[in-house]
Amino acid sequence: MKFSWKNVLLWFLSIIGVGSLIWQGTTTLFLPEIDNNDIDIATSRMTYGRFLEYLDKGLIKKVDLYDEGHTAIVEAKSPELGEKNQLIRVELPAATSEFINKLIQKDIDIDAHPSTDNTIIWNILSNLVLPVLFVIGLAFLFRRSGSVPGSPGQAMNFGKSKARFNIEAKTGVTFDDIAGIEEAKEEFQEIVTFLKKPERFTAIGARIPKGVLLVGAPGTGKTLLAKAIAGEAGVPFFSISGSEFVEMFVGVGASRVRDLFKKAKENAPCIVFIDEIDAVGRQRGTGIGGGNDEREQTLNQLLTEMDGFEGNTGIIVVAATNRIDVLDVALLRPGRFDRQITVDLPDLKGRIAILKVHSKNKKLAQTVSIESIARRTPGFSGADLANLMNEAAILTARRKKDSITMSEIDVSIDRIIAGLEGRVLTDSKTKRLIAYHEVGHAIIGTLLKNHDPVQKVTLIPRGQAKGLTWFTPSEEQTLISRGQILARIIAALGGRASEEVVFGNLEITTGASNDLQQVTSMARQMVTRFGMSNIGPLSLENQISDPFLGRGFGSGSEYSEDIASRIDRQVRSILNYCYKEALKIIKDNRMIIDKIVDILIEKETIEGNELREIISKYQKQKEKYTQKSPTLIS
Repeated sequence: MKFSWKNVLLWFLSIIGVGSLIWQGTTTLFLPEIDNNDIDIATSRMTYGRFLEYLDKGLIKKVDLYDEGHTAIVEAKSPELGEKNQLIRVELPAATSEFINKLIQKDIDIDAHPSTDNTIIWNILSNLVLPVLFVIGLAFLFRRSGSVPGSPGQAMNFGKSKARFNIEAKTGVTFDDIAGIEEAKEEFQEIVTFLKKPERFTAIGARIPKGVLLVGAPGTGKTLLAKAIAGEAGVPFFSISGSEFVEMFVGVGASRVRDLFKKAKENAPCIVFIDEIDAVGRQRGTGIGGGNDEREQTLNQLLTEMDGFEGNTGIIVVAATNRIDVLDVALLRPGRFDRQITVDLPDLKGRIAILKVHSKNKKLAQTVSIESIARRTPGFSGADLANLMNEAAILTARRKKDSITMSEIDVSIDRIIAGLEGRVLTDSKTKRLIAYHEVGHAIIGTLLKNHDPVQKVTLIPRGQAKGLTWFTPSEEQTLISRGQILARIIAALGGRASEEVVFGNLEITTGASNDLQQVTSMARQMVTRFGMSNIGPLSLENQISDPFLGRGFGSGSEYSEDIASRIDRQVRSILNYCYKEALKIIKDNRMIIDKIVDILIEKETIEGNELREIISKYQKQKEKYTQKSPTLIS
């Protein structure tokens, strides 16, 4: 813990306060010191009534008064001890004048012991000053613990908003820091103009949108985009996560929503950003066991606040989610979230722009091609690309190089997609079997016209895979044809077909289990979703049924058992056709497959260009040999 004089003072006051309570409880346990060498120390006690009996019987010899007459040490003769005297402690109601006169009448030796100065000081401290210090220490303790979530000091702050507040737009992000989502940036340029010059729109009767919902996959830059709006417009920025509204106590979330919008109105115009709004904005009254009262009350309050703005107050709510399907319909209607902006995964041009942004502070070698990296990373989000460049920089430092090369970038891409690199198998038989499996994928992917080109083939294990064949899309594909799907299925079955042709049916391994799962899914989607089968152009796939969202609970299948049987037969028919095609290609090109396997076992990795060059030379030799061979006529 960081040293602080405030911490020292806090603990000192607390210790002093606790010590005062202990002192008050223990002072009465200690007797004043008695200077008498002839008698024993007083270890027993006597009640005041018994003391009066001893006094009447003449058994009291001497009385020493302490504590202003409230405590007495009595020298008495006990009948049980014979002639030996005993010191006994007695608590007196008060040493009044009548009591003193009675002792004098009995001819008893009386001695009064006044309190010392130190005793008076300690009495003042223990009865007045120390309790005050203890209370002050507790106040400091609760005030300090109020900043710790879940601490007792937070009990009075449950209803306060936890929004992070950046005033004067100190988000540190502008549109120049964002790349790859140009369409979303154009939408927000208009909102920035709303915030800067609202009179331009209000003069013709237009109103500022109350809410903008950002929808997209994780890591596509939704939060960064919201910060850029505030940075460009120069307005305050409130940021909070949807999960921070919800607590175990019902009504706390609604109170925090009210507090958040109260602060926003005080600082308007401003941006209120709610990240992961699906945590609080899920559909109400759903689920088998009913809804969540706390979350639903919070959502109701949010709906009320977004409808309660008076005119053009300049408050724009920007929310982000990747689960728009679970949001309440009342939250999505115009008047609350007037606009929905989809933030898609970046295309090739977008990935190039994002890589340029994240490579500004990286030392790249001259051989590094940003476009080549972008082509190798289809489906990567902005966060994935940032992580890629960071991993490459870490690997460069680990290898003690001065700049990042394509080698580090290629290894980082492989690691992100497939996992950590493992050790190559030393068993020659298993290694050769894996090589034939991977070359089976690669040779079919290269020879088929509609398949993506091979990027590389490797025997280096990554993750659960003992070997890998990488394919790179030649261009951005938003639509996939039937021929492309069939080509992907045939290539995926190439590994299994290669094992069967080379090693026989009994030597087929479990290495193709993941391939079979993928091809089965693709074939079923061809039949049930895309209408690419003999059943016809029908969409037979059930809609997503989720009883926890109030949908589809107890609903049956949308097609008959006869259609289900036909679907199964069509899926098997597609897979059988593709597997026969894979076997045919492997058998027709067995000679070149054996050659590529030998090279792969020796080098462990073959790049795509080298693989295509080897296959091209083989095809030219095959065509030349076919032309010289005589035609046999039977």
